[in-house]
Amino acid sequence: MAQLLSASCYMKVSPSEKLSSKCWNIGSAKCPLSYTPQNSNSMFKRLVYQGDNLQKLTVVRATTVPLNQETKAQSGASSFENKGNSSGRKRVMVIGGDGYCGWATALHLSNKNYEVAIVDNLVRRLYDHQLGLDSLTPIASIQNRIRRWQSLTGKKIQLHVGDICDFEFLAETFKSFEPDAVVHFGEQRSAPYSMIDRSRAVYTQHNNVIGTLNVLFAIKEFREECHLVKLGTMGEYGTPNIDIEEGFITITHNGRTDTLPYPKQASSFYHLSKVHDSHNIAFTCKAWGIRATDLNQGVVYGLRTDETAMHEELCNRFDYDAVFGTALNRFCVQAAVGHPLTVYGKGGQTRGYLDIRDTVQCVELAIANPAKPGEFRVFNQFTEQFSVRDLAAIVTKAGEKLGITVETKSVPNPRVEAEEHYYNAKHTKLIELGLQPHLLSDSLLDSVLNFAIQYKDRVDTKQIMPSVSWKKIGVKPQTLQA
Repeated sequence: MAQLLSASCYMKVSPSEKLSSKCWNIGSAKCPLSYTPQNSNSMFKRLVYQGDNLQKLTVVRATTVPLNQETKAQSGASSFENKGNSSGRKRVMVIGGDGYCGWATALHLSNKNYEVAIVDNLVRRLYDHQLGLDSLTPIASIQNRIRRWQSLTGKKIQLHVGDICDFEFLAETFKSFEPDAVVHFGEQRSAPYSMIDRSRAVYTQHNNVIGTLNVLFAIKEFREECHLVKLGTMGEYGTPNIDIEEGFITITHNGRTDTLPYPKQASSFYHLSKVHDSHNIAFTCKAWGIRATDLNQGVVYGLRTDETAMHEELCNRFDYDAVFGTALNRFCVQAAVGHPLTVYGKGGQTRGYLDIRDTVQCVELAIANPAKPGEFRVFNQFTEQFSVRDLAAIVTKAGEKLGITVETKSVPNPRVEAEEHYYNAKHTKLIELGLQPHLLSDSLLDSVLNFAIQYKDRVDTKQIMPSVSWKKIGVKPQTLQA
């Protein structure tokens, strides 16, 4: 099957034809990454993949590859009423299920007896191809990942390959799968990527905002009882000099009191796209009665969940570069290869952090305890707060236990942000629902460091130092230095 599909790359395929990754000519001028909406009059064949059989379903403007239409009648844990679902299992669509958080979540939900469908255009892999980046860990194709999962567990995951910015594709997928809940990870999720140049800034906002709007319209038109679980970000709040509440704040002004959305102070075009998403979701909950949970997630670290650790083909991606890598993951790889830890500026930047095992746990809790119709609720999804300096000290100490000498150096901050500030964010709602946090521990750090050491030959040290500047972003398209 095709390994990668750009949102702007389509071709006609008959059910009898074999698909090859070569036919897509990925990375060439014939298949560019484009934020330009496609002409809705251009129609192409839609495929279903089931076992070894290909069959034609209907005609839509995308290539879709669901891996299964048959499910065993097993009960999944949920308080949601399944309407029209004969299997009795709750159907969960994971948009962006090939990514770092999405893949771990899809496997976790499948393991918990939810009926899962992954929807992804696989463009995250194209970002790496464009920028000359790569995951520290080798990652299998999404098709091989899903086949391996089924061979190990007997559980099937559907796969729909296409772009949610293409509403016709998304509509057909909604009508085919009929989700009870949609977990929406399917966005360009890197602040540095959105600040490379004008085209990536525009792409990020178009992809994220229009994609989410399409999901909202699909729920309204085809699955009005569907619960949207949307991945937001703690970065929407910025770093105010007051406590950060969970989505809303009660204020008294000139003798009058009201509860209002917490003020947003986004710090990149990526974070701004998340703010736009939150406003659009809140509006549609009020206007259309949609039920939605916005998970304002902190910085995720770690690699393994119970499911991804089952086989090497289920291994998750692990980004260590300065564009997609998160702080703790980057520091562990830098320590493993003997590179000084790159602390931006003064290092007092404080954020909420959580283990990827808690990401999947939080999503499951949100699904099992859905919002009410018309309710827009916000959960701050993190378990601990650290400054960048704190993380550097923690990794240095963990490295010493393994006999690694770890140095730290301050580098010029490529971002526009406060480097010393007050930060105290509330995060009680998920705990009240039953979240059992995996707090940062020596054993977890040892595991990540040892993993980084195991794959250190795959590290491209040229990708460690930051090369994207918030102040120098311009119109001219940029390519990261090789």
